[in-house]
Amino acid sequence: MNDPRADALRGGYATVARAYSEQLGNELAGKPLDRGFLDAFAERCAGGLVVDVGCGPGQIAHYLASRGANIEGIDLSPAMIDEAISSHPGIAFRVGDMFALPYASSYVAGIVAFYSIVHLRSDELRAPFREFHRVLAPGGLAAIAFHVGTDTVHVAEMFGCTTSLEFQFHRPEAVAQILGEAGFTIEARLDRDPYPGAEHPSQRTYLLARS
Repeated sequence: MNDPRADALRGGYATVARAYSEQLGNELAGKPLDRGFLDAFAERCAGGLVVDVGCGPGQIAHYLASRGANIEGIDLSPAMIDEAISSHPGIAFRVGDMFALPYASSYVAGIVAFYSIVHLRSDELRAPFREFHRVLAPGGLAAIAFHVGTDTVHVAEMFGCTTSLEFQFHRPEAVAQILGEAGFTIEARLDRDPYPGAEHPSQRTYLLARS
């Protein structure tokens, strides 16, 4: 992330990475719509490399690997990458930046970015979406999930740990438009209510976009 906020994000996640992994490592067990969306994505990307951008402690990459995906993960936070490597030793993880992905052009079959744009304003999405499009092979897929709205939520505590992080919500139409400007075609959209008691009480949108 080519932004002075990068160090703040690394610091914010350094204090919560272990608790985050413990609390959310098995989150998909209670999220059937998420699993169905990821299953369809994995099937479409079969045989090619899939990159989990903003992978956190690796729970999404782990799920996709269990569905046969050839996957690796990158994250801005070294602490999150340490948790991912420890929890899922059979998957390749490394520190990386969605603004400058470490892949050649047209190299990957799929990108999954589940809640990976939560620290960017909507008007900051153009550069990473262009980067997604650059590394995806023609016809490759991007699976993107985010909180719906226009809120900016500051978090000073997470899972009992002190931190300082800001989370940005997005309007689905704005995200879809920016994806289109980056060269993508929207193939599918899933909107859902939050699972009561299992996650932040916000509406969610999932977009499947073809390069």
